[in-house]
Amino acid sequence: MTVEKILKGKNSVVATVAADLPLSDVCALLTERRIGAVPVMDGSTLVGIISERDVVHVLASHGAAALELKVGDAMTRNVKTTTLHTTVVQAMAAMTAGRFRHLPVVEAGRLIGIISIGDVVKARLDEQQYEVENLRSYVVGAA
Repeated sequence: MTVEKILKGKNSVVATVAADLPLSDVCALLTERRIGAVPVMDGSTLVGIISERDVVHVLASHGAAALELKVGDAMTRNVKTTTLHTTVVQAMAAMTAGRFRHLPVVEAGRLIGIISIGDVVKARLDEQQYEVENLRSYVVGAA
């Protein structure tokens, strides 16, 4: 299974923010949309990602004043991305090795989606369930 198949089962609208947005607004967006991260864009260019973890780090450093900072002050700039053709196993390995839970999907320099570790785990479980059912059918049919 590939990232493309995961995206086909998700909402195609990706929430994004600009680097000059106040951090308090991003917190509201993450809460409202029930998401853990949002890509940061400069026009059509991906320039970062802001996650709940980033917010916690800046709160630990700056206290309540952190909410007055801009997204650009708290975002992760070195964003790892993936493509539609990446396998679920490859995506899971990258997320585990990099210790991040959200992976933007980019094709031809354009952001087309984002997947979470939850999406990847669900896809992997679905794959394994399919394999188990096929093996059961084979064994029952062969008996």
